[in-house]
Amino acid sequence: MPVLNKLRNWLDDNLPKVPLQSLTGKALHYLNNEWPELICYLQDGRLEIDNNLAENAVRSSVRGRKNWLALFGPGTWRESNANPDSLIETVKANGLEPYRYLRTAFTELPQAETIEAIEQLLPGMIKLE
Repeated sequence: MPVLNKLRNWLDDNLPKVPLQSLTGKALHYLNNEWPELICYLQDGRLEIDNNLAENAVRSSVRGRKNWLALFGPGTWRESNANPDSLIETVKANGLEPYRYLRTAFTELPQAETIEAIEQLLPGMIKLE
């Protein structure tokens, strides 16, 4: 916290001195705009200081991105792969086995008639037998 307080003071002092159009100005304004997200881990002990675990989880998929681009063209990898990867990594982060989770969720989803019933199938909520 003391280091971030010093950084905040420095930013407040220097932000008005640097032209917004300069690269430094853009960087300082970005830091200023993202400040609440930068320090949120200090206010919630459940949050990590970085997102390394999440980035490492999707690294293998990102490595395959060039192959996806070669096969399907620009933009396709993002739409076709990001959501399933995110779901599987969320399932793993909740301590669930992905195949078992997907099998249960896809079996029960057609019977879910309310938003609440659908929410009970989310990785953090589902009760696997």
